[in-house]
Amino acid sequence: MSTKKQAERRARRRRSIRRKVSGTAVRPRLTVSRSLRHIYVQAVDDVDGRTLASASSLNDELVSSLLGEGGEEGRNVRTSHAVGKAIARRLKEQNIELAVFDRNGYLYHGRVKAIADAAREEGLTM
Repeated sequence: MSTKKQAERRARRRRSIRRKVSGTAVRPRLTVSRSLRHIYVQAVDDVDGRTLASASSLNDELVSSLLGEGGEEGRNVRTSHAVGKAIARRLKEQNIELAVFDRNGYLYHGRVKAIADAAREEGLTM
């Protein structure tokens, strides 16, 4: 399948999700962005149009904490798990315990699922 066709399908899924999912100050939208090397998460209040918190694999603390955990196998998922925990902690600091998960058109699998599971483990309700 061509990358153009994949991008079109993801864009269609993304539009479909965004019609149904919206964030507020009390229950922000956790939106995920992925690249081949990094993963990013933002908690967005769509009513005011502002970002409440963010976390990514670019953060040196997350990456350095994972370096001692073993080899390269599963590293992306472990990094995503750490990013999910970080975003949940940052939201907890702001007394936010509810969120709605926006997978942004990505399949709920692998790194995207690891972020959601880690945020739930940290006490965030989605």
